[in-house]
Amino acid sequence: MQIIKDKQIIDDSWSYIADDADLKDGDISVSLARWKKDKQMLLKSNSRIGVRIGPADSVEDIAADLKDIQLIELDFPAFADGRIFSHAWLLRGRYNYQGEIRATGHFMRDQVFYLSRVGVNAFSLEKTEDLPVALSNLNDFSVNYQKSIVNLR
Repeated sequence: MQIIKDKQIIDDSWSYIADDADLKDGDISVSLARWKKDKQMLLKSNSRIGVRIGPADSVEDIAADLKDIQLIELDFPAFADGRIFSHAWLLRGRYNYQGEIRATGHFMRDQVFYLSRVGVNAFSLEKTEDLPVALSNLNDFSVNYQKSIVNLR
């Protein structure tokens, strides 16, 4: 599968592991609930670890663990749920998370520009044929009136 990461289309090495599935080696992402339950086992594994956060989850629940997490997946259940934007802003702005923040789920390719402004640097779209258009959407505007994560410092 391909994704957009750091303004490039790349092959993705990450796999999401459902809560009831066996863990495996490699680049794996798990739910916040599974992270909380199996954190010590995950940290001892030979895997790079990602955590998937939904809109109702609290970013504060993983703030102390961010140094151990290489990927945060922000899962959109519906494109109109704006809480994911707040999660990204908190991860980058308040907690200074430097790893990959990836939008997944039901967001629109038209939202990638705005997601990038709050700190999302990777996008997993449902239709890979939409990747080139979404990539071009990252350059929709050259002038901005508001601050972003990029120009806060």
